[in-house]
Amino acid sequence: MNAKLRTRTQAAAQSVTKALAYRARSGAVAALVETGQMVRTGDILGRLGAEDLKDGYQAWYGRHVKKAHVAANGVEPVRVWAQHRTTGKWIHVHVYSPFDIALYVGLASYKQTQHLARPAFYQAAYTEAA
Repeated sequence: MNAKLRTRTQAAAQSVTKALAYRARSGAVAALVETGQMVRTGDILGRLGAEDLKDGYQAWYGRHVKKAHVAANGVEPVRVWAQHRTTGKWIHVHVYSPFDIALYVGLASYKQTQHLARPAFYQAAYTEAA
């Protein structure tokens, strides 16, 4: 995005509601998250039925996923503005492809989510094959 367009987008974001402002700042990435083409770590936990994990545990799972992603790709994952599921505050979160292996390595490497790793690998393999 060129500097002029970025400046105009940020100026427009300042004069609208907070939700619209964060959507404008996130741009196309927010649209990909909305359509399911990119997922947050909390989305994966929700698909596996683990959305009841404490926020702190979910945050640590996210850290394990980010570490695995950086180790595999050498770059940090894409970030997007999203509302926190319990507080409603806008936070910056990482998003991944639903088939990013880092999501599943993170499940296996974090003690609180290890029990979800095997079913998740099977689910991912089945979805990818279909």
